[in-house]
Amino acid sequence: MSYTGPGFEPPRPRRSRRRALTVALAALVSGGLLGWGVYAAVGGSRDDGAAPSGASASNSGSAPGPSRTPSPSGGSTSPSAGGEDEKPGASAGATSPSASAPAASGDLKGKVVVIDPGHNPGNFRHTAEINRSVDIGTHRKECDTTGTSTNDGYAEAEFTLDVAHRMRTLLQARGATVELTQDDDRPFGPCVDERARIGNDAEADAVVSLHADGSGTGNRGFHVILPGSVRAGAADTRAIVGPSRDLGERIAGNFVRATGSAPSNYTGGGTGLVTRKDLGGLNLSTVPKVFIECGNMRDSKDAALLTSGAWRQKAAQGISDGIVSFLRG
Repeated sequence: MSYTGPGFEPPRPRRSRRRALTVALAALVSGGLLGWGVYAAVGGSRDDGAAPSGASASNSGSAPGPSRTPSPSGGSTSPSAGGEDEKPGASAGATSPSASAPAASGDLKGKVVVIDPGHNPGNFRHTAEINRSVDIGTHRKECDTTGTSTNDGYAEAEFTLDVAHRMRTLLQARGATVELTQDDDRPFGPCVDERARIGNDAEADAVVSLHADGSGTGNRGFHVILPGSVRAGAADTRAIVGPSRDLGERIAGNFVRATGSAPSNYTGGGTGLVTRKDLGGLNLSTVPKVFIECGNMRDSKDAALLTSGAWRQKAAQGISDGIVSFLRG
């Protein structure tokens, strides 16, 4: 998912911070290190008391490799890939969200987590449906997009589903009830407004929307997108801005620690955090929610990570650890 939007101009690349982060990270990565403490190495000042979930990322040996689904655009980002993912209202063939029963016990028993795998592998077959506009409060925008892909054709929609499945396993093991907004179980979508509604209807304690960016070569690293304060039409994010920032900060810190990846060198000023007011999935949410762009699929070095099953397991672990830290308070 690339980043264009009203009033958004990404800052110039900041490559020099990557070496400093690597050195700092090496000094900070002890077993009991707090997730947000990692961020002190890149200018952060907050220590949130987050602890690793304890689930090992080493169980990725049997993880499937990337599914080489043909990219709808032949390997290039589609014209609509600059948006987020959003669902078509009552679309033909649509099914209810993928839900899972909570584990019998665990420190997250009673907590509900909604994972929103960005895009849908079938979107490129339904361009008319996903291009229709929906109301996101501040304005109207397309229902969903096809997403981006690596130069070799590994689709963002395949990546997000794979990480979502890994996260579901990790969070269920902690006792959480986990729902997915889609599990390749519908022809296309859902639209962004329905994606938000799924989390709201579930009364989720936390929602995370998974993505990978489609930026230019040389642009590397991850960033977490936080909701800005919006009050317009059906959108009112004022109650979730604070808790969503807390969730995003904890995910960012734990993502650094689990993956070794640095915050984006092209947006977020080296913090790995970006605030936006033009994404329907955030604008329409009434529960704490963030997006995470796990890396840039159009950069060969980031693509090598994103297509690695072992790295995707680390990404799932880092995001899940951030969610666990947030839910435990």
